[in-house]
Amino acid sequence: MRKRLPILLLTTALVASGCAGAGELGASGRTLVIGIVSNPQMNDAVSLSGEFEEEHPGVHLKFVSLPENEARAKITASTATGGGEFDAVMISNYEAPQWAANGWLENLQPYIDSPAKSPGYAPADFIPSIKNSLSYQGNMYAVPFYGESSFLAYRKDLFAKAGLTMPAHPTWTQIADFAAKLDDKADGVAGICLRGDPGWGESLAPFSTVVNTFGGQWFDKNWNAKLDSPEFKAAANFYVNLVRQHGEVGASSAGFSECGTRYTQGQAAMWYDATVMAGTNEDPTSSKIVGKSGYAPAPVEKTQSSGWLYTWSLAIPQGPEGRRGKNTDDAWAFLQWMTNKEYVQKVAKAYGWNRVPPGVRNSTYQIPAYLAAAKAYAQPTLDGIADANQQKEMVNPVPYPGIQFVGIPEFQDLGTRVSQQLSAAIAGQISVDEALQQSQEYAQTVGKSYQEAP
Repeated sequence: MRKRLPILLLTTALVASGCAGAGELGASGRTLVIGIVSNPQMNDAVSLSGEFEEEHPGVHLKFVSLPENEARAKITASTATGGGEFDAVMISNYEAPQWAANGWLENLQPYIDSPAKSPGYAPADFIPSIKNSLSYQGNMYAVPFYGESSFLAYRKDLFAKAGLTMPAHPTWTQIADFAAKLDDKADGVAGICLRGDPGWGESLAPFSTVVNTFGGQWFDKNWNAKLDSPEFKAAANFYVNLVRQHGEVGASSAGFSECGTRYTQGQAAMWYDATVMAGTNEDPTSSKIVGKSGYAPAPVEKTQSSGWLYTWSLAIPQGPEGRRGKNTDDAWAFLQWMTNKEYVQKVAKAYGWNRVPPGVRNSTYQIPAYLAAAKAYAQPTLDGIADANQQKEMVNPVPYPGIQFVGIPEFQDLGTRVSQQLSAAIAGQISVDEALQQSQEYAQTVGKSYQEAP
């Protein structure tokens, strides 16, 4: 497969201009500028970062914390162009291996393997599938902050009241039936919450897992686009109809955060999304439904499983023209502080065990206090991560890596364009057929470039 710049850069190259360069912010070279996604667990890390500064006198942290779509655009544009705005960035297992192959990231393996620079870091403690997803040619180019698959949260009390029982391995057909029976618009409770917000990492994440288990795929093994196939159409019609009929109000602009707020405030009977949601659901400081949720595997139709595999992680961009960044050693000190075994203890002490970043280290799941607090979702989270692979989740072989994404550079642009069509269908602005017709044209352009590749 050819290496190329993401199409997205053509439209977002100027986005990064809003942040001063990292070297400019600290005359002494001791200010670290960190691009980060403003999800709850990351916000906790920002709030605890004063402890890092106390442990590393002379190093000051400056966070650029943005919503997911904005963070992706800014970080991608800066890293791909060697802009030097950031000393460390938050990326995922979608970007890490591709950016490593392009020479955009520092190889972190020498730091990880150094007892002097990483005492007690214990990389063997990482869950293997999470670790491997951030590696390129046997070296880690990003280190995981939290890992996730996807599963279904459901209100056990509402199910009991309605006389319903969640199967051990539900199908999407069953979930749609439950959503119809639990939908209570008069009381402000949606049958289910599903993302509709445009963005390849927003609505396309859950939607793509539905496509997979319905037997659909983005491209066949010869890079022919398949968004107009009967299976893809069936998945799209199912998803759009379910969220339109029994989903949350304003679904076309609802992402992870919006669904999280609705579910934890008692405004949805079910929520299919990232396994990391469970900590928020069970957080007594913000959730009204603590202890009322059950957690079931990602629903299926034609496949054995259908959860995704994803990890938010931290990496160090190469400097301009591929040069080593000025603050690389300090940046690594921060990365290992935020991803080591001791960090979970810091979070637990400050905010409780339900706020601990999940799905990364095996040792976390050996802590009795964590297992007691996370008894409802600890094992479902590990099971989801263990079951997440293409062999179990796709009916036919595909030429690309990834479950809830297509692991090619063009997917940032393609996925976002398709998600905009999906969101418009959810909003009732266009039909599903119209959305897929346009989406197929986008995908054909991408697929053709790979068919023509030498």
